[in-house]
Amino acid sequence: MEIIAAKILHYYGSTGVARIIVSSPLKVGDRIHIKGNTTDFDQWVESLEVCHRQVQHVSMGETAGMKVNDYVRKNDRVYRIEKIRDQDKLLTSA
Repeated sequence: MEIIAAKILHYYGSTGVARIIVSSPLKVGDRIHIKGNTTDFDQWVESLEVCHRQVQHVSMGETAGMKVNDYVRKNDRVYRIEKIRDQDKLLTSA
């Protein structure tokens, strides 16, 4: 299941960092899917920064820098990929 977590505000190609505005909490170690008109890839969140300081998580409404593995564009969406628990699978398949 994917939950919208952020929107890309800017991409800094020389450093491979995207500036994002967070709409749902995001933390280092989360699996994400970045999607846009011509963007579509998955990656793990390896690095987050707020005001040039490394952080482990960001909250709704915060602006942060996030290291990305590929080129992203303004207004691309960042989705957090969540595992569906086995119990939830049973409930939805019944």
